[in-house]
Amino acid sequence: MNMKRLLIVLFALVLPRFVCGAADFVYVDAGNLPVFGKVCADTYGRYSRLPASLKGVSRDAVWRLGLDSAGEYIRFRSDAGVFDFRWKSSFRTKSVNMTACTVSGLALYVFDKGEWIYVGTARPDSKGGLESSYKVSCNKLTGQMREYMLYLSLYDEVKDLEIGVPEGRAVESPQLNSPRVEKPVIMYGTSILQGASSSHPGLCGTALLGRMLDRQVINLGFSGNALLDMEIAELMAAYPDPGVFVLDNMPNGTPELTREKEAAFFRILRDAHPDVPVVFVENPNYPGMRFDKGRENYVLVRNEALREVYDSLKTCGEKKIYLVGAMKMLGEDNTGTVEGTHFTDVAFISYSRILYKTLKKLLKK
Repeated sequence: MNMKRLLIVLFALVLPRFVCGAADFVYVDAGNLPVFGKVCADTYGRYSRLPASLKGVSRDAVWRLGLDSAGEYIRFRSDAGVFDFRWKSSFRTKSVNMTACTVSGLALYVFDKGEWIYVGTARPDSKGGLESSYKVSCNKLTGQMREYMLYLSLYDEVKDLEIGVPEGRAVESPQLNSPRVEKPVIMYGTSILQGASSSHPGLCGTALLGRMLDRQVINLGFSGNALLDMEIAELMAAYPDPGVFVLDNMPNGTPELTREKEAAFFRILRDAHPDVPVVFVENPNYPGMRFDKGRENYVLVRNEALREVYDSLKTCGEKKIYLVGAMKMLGEDNTGTVEGTHFTDVAFISYSRILYKTLKKLLKK
């Protein structure tokens, strides 16, 4: 090899590192950082949602969905300007109505000028593998110690999560109590609550509400399986100091199930926390209702059953219960769903704004 060709080869080897500004990364186990959005500390896995005690107690579908990390987030502070996230997923489930980022990705936010701002999404392995590594850049912040929030996968269980930063940069425990951890909002519901079909984990309803309220919001959404399982009510009731309970389970089940079990589910919460507000949420008015009689009836009979239960509780003297109606929940232009049911970001923003009005008042009280 002549000298000219040797120099070209050497330059080619050096160029990518020089141009990209790459550096050696050091990795911190996220297991040493605080995780929020959990209804209990002793979950089956660090980033799953149900305790080991419910294995074999909950229905198989509820248990499987309870392994998903929906609504959970890691908090940390760092002076890095780029992060390399490495994590393992348990399932890598494929979905026809959600992005891979929603199912198995991560979403990074930074606290800037008094609010949480989106930085970027860590995309899962493009070939469907269980191990992923993805860099998210915010190089304008290099050298500035900032607070970060990393939302975890909505329809997958995150495992063995590591946060990599360039050598010389730090990853530390957070100092800012935001979203505030005290008196969280604990929400129970369906696939919509779990996060289908937001474009990434930071845009599901519970994540949006958490930032809007500056309050920890716990996501107990069970896709297709919000069937008023009483052990979930008992799990919610066991939380020592909740701020508000939200029951958004109407898209699942039947009117008969609502009449049979909704009040009993509520009673478990109320007996454990007599002074904690409970919010019931109607089934959204899906776009198809306008032209499909069957679709319209599907929604109306469910909401009628919920109102019957709600009115009965009021008649019996129950206080601190509230009903959020379906009107305008999806906006006014019928563009808020992927396939007529599951929310896009447009609908999640509308939904969150409607719930925010009620929850903000209740949390102040």
